[in-house]
Amino acid sequence: MTQKTDPKKTAAGSPAAGGAKRGAAPDNEAFEKEVDEELQREWLSQIWEKYSAYIVGAAVALVLGVGIFKFVESRRQAAAELAGAQYLAAVKLLAEGKADAGAEALAAVGKNTSGLGAIARLRLAAADATAGKTEAALAKYEAIASERGLDSILTDFARLQTVTLTLDTAPLADIQAKLGPLLNDNNPWRYNAMELLGLAALKAGKTDDARAQFEKLIVEQRGPVSDIRDLPVPAGIAERARIVMGSLVAADMAKNAAPAQPAPAQAPQAPQAAPAKSPAPATPPAKK
Repeated sequence: MTQKTDPKKTAAGSPAAGGAKRGAAPDNEAFEKEVDEELQREWLSQIWEKYSAYIVGAAVALVLGVGIFKFVESRRQAAAELAGAQYLAAVKLLAEGKADAGAEALAAVGKNTSGLGAIARLRLAAADATAGKTEAALAKYEAIASERGLDSILTDFARLQTVTLTLDTAPLADIQAKLGPLLNDNNPWRYNAMELLGLAALKAGKTDDARAQFEKLIVEQRGPVSDIRDLPVPAGIAERARIVMGSLVAADMAKNAAPAQPAPAQAPQAPQAAPAKSPAPATPPAKK
């Protein structure tokens, strides 16, 4: 007896049917991927239509900004090179003894707001001080010392020069107020400030304060220099401090070694002579 088979079951269980089922999944994935890509393109198209003007404007602004920055930098570099050449020419005129022409050239460079302009003004002030124009030099130094935006190295140097020019006339308190901020360990001019403070104290008769400043300048410093705070005392300043300290020590030794001078003896007074007797009045001769 022959057994009948169901054609549907046979078709469903055949290898061909299984292959058809397995091939359906990749087709669905490809379709979904295509749909996603189409949605992304549509979304980007909408974004572009809505914001294209802003995007183009931002790109143009960026390009213009870079171009302007490059232009300004090139102009700034050209101006700095020109100012540098003018400064060197002015210094050459001064070295050749052409004081008026050199001063005029430095004044032109000094109008520059850069650091080089401040250096030119410092050079002009130094020329005035050398020529004996103390008031003019002091005015220039004070203007630079109070100028905002300059490097502190330049402003502090100008402050040092104002103290140097007024060391013989300014009160000690004023000098201490000006030099106090320069005594910071991070200030490159601190040793110059110590020297001026010592000289000002010595002039004011405060020997102990002067000695304290000069002793700091003659202390030997050793070790590697890894920071501005490790910089040693400049040789010139240290040598001058030793000279002053030597003078102070010599004065102290002379003062301690000098014997007390006895009071000078008074010379004996000569005895006073007895007053001379006045002669008796002459008697007129008797009449005969």
